[in-house]
Amino acid sequence: MATQVIGTSALKVEPCLNQNHVNAARQLGPDQRRQMSVQALARSEPIAQLAREHNVSRKFVYQNASKASDALDEAFAPSDNDAEVLFTVPVTKAWLRQFVLASVLVGHNSMRGVLEILDAVFDYRGLSVGTVHNIVHEAVAKACVVNQAQALSGIDVGAHDEIFQAGKPVLVGMDVQSTYCYLLSLEEHRDETTWGVHLLDLADNGLCPDYTIADGGKGLRAGQRAAWPGVACHGDVFHPERDLGKLASFLEHRAAGCITAREKLERKMQHCRKRGKGQTLSKRLALARQAELRATHLAQDIGTLADWMQNDILSLAGPDRATRADLFDFVVKQLEHREPLCMHRIGPVRKMLQNQRDDLLAFAGILDERFAGVAAHMNVPLYLVHSICELQGMEQRSPAHWQRKAQLQHKLKHRFHDTERAIRQVLADTPRASSIVENLNSRLRNYFFLRRQIGNGYLDLLRFFLNHRCFLRSDRPERVGKSPAELLTGQAHPHWLQMLGFEQFHRAN
Repeated sequence: MATQVIGTSALKVEPCLNQNHVNAARQLGPDQRRQMSVQALARSEPIAQLAREHNVSRKFVYQNASKASDALDEAFAPSDNDAEVLFTVPVTKAWLRQFVLASVLVGHNSMRGVLEILDAVFDYRGLSVGTVHNIVHEAVAKACVVNQAQALSGIDVGAHDEIFQAGKPVLVGMDVQSTYCYLLSLEEHRDETTWGVHLLDLADNGLCPDYTIADGGKGLRAGQRAAWPGVACHGDVFHPERDLGKLASFLEHRAAGCITAREKLERKMQHCRKRGKGQTLSKRLALARQAELRATHLAQDIGTLADWMQNDILSLAGPDRATRADLFDFVVKQLEHREPLCMHRIGPVRKMLQNQRDDLLAFAGILDERFAGVAAHMNVPLYLVHSICELQGMEQRSPAHWQRKAQLQHKLKHRFHDTERAIRQVLADTPRASSIVENLNSRLRNYFFLRRQIGNGYLDLLRFFLNHRCFLRSDRPERVGKSPAELLTGQAHPHWLQMLGFEQFHRAN
């Protein structure tokens, strides 16, 4: 009887244990089941141990491990869906014309390259080079209509420059704020008359900027004075900074050459001394050491002056215009003193800076006016506003920056952060250079090298495309996803293909 009782009690306990396992299994969440399955597959612990830790049966552990194994096999199995049709495209003549334009403008393809793509990908040979040319030419007329219809009254600051293609000048004009290109014309000359005619035509279309930015081109500036007598033309700081940098780099290389020549003579001198002829090169070595000393001192001085010009005088974050002018004159005077040491290199840079001083510092006058407005609005002394401006140009990781900032915060207290924010906005909204044209030049080169001859019709099409193509990325977040035309007008516009009269393809949902 005892044995029979024991057997009966054992039978009654076992179903109770299985029910506990079932309840525990139901309470396990997806993350716990995944972790348990991974441990089972990795065999980091015995199955029985995993079952005891989670209060489940071993069968449950094996089942979940099997599911995880199947999922891994499916994830890493060779793909057999490459032949699956994702969507179909109705290839019509209109679609082919869109494809040709997109290949030329977006893909930077040559006309023969477009034909090769159609042959390689679509097995289509129904187009010729002449047909591709006609498709592009037909789009030019529609692009010109859109270009001429754009009102330009919203442009405040224009950037003008000249780029060259096959030895001929291409006149360029762009809005600094939106990067909208309102002038892109291939000409035979770049004189006063040529520039003046184009600027008068732009004025008829509403263009009347507060001022423009350009380099020292005589024809460009003369044409603007004749066409827009009341519009100032500020200097472009990019070119003088570049020319000073080239001068400093040249002198550094020349000093390095003098050091190499001196070291070479010293080695020869040592060999001569071993043969008892140590005096044969003494005079040449003395002269080499003197040349090295002059070259290194000159390179260091010019490098220092170039740094001052770039980081203190022509930088946005700097002193007021009067102080900048004094510093500018000091740099020019120092260059003049050292001019006899390298006349052919220092002379042209010194003359350029001396002749363009007022134009190059024009942006500082605008900063002074806007800072005066900030001081009045924030009820802050003007000298503290300029101090905060200079603070923006200091290295933020330097102790001097944080010491100066602490002093200004102590003086302005709660007004400091609002004032600093306003000053940063003024600096961001005050252009100093026409480098935006250099950026356009770099983008146009990708198209120019494909064409032996560039006509104004093709340039009009490029201008339309670049003005209505959305930015995929930009250092300025407000530009991403918008086109220059949209940034200029503040209004959205259709896709550039639709603006050319095409019905853009859209996949069916």
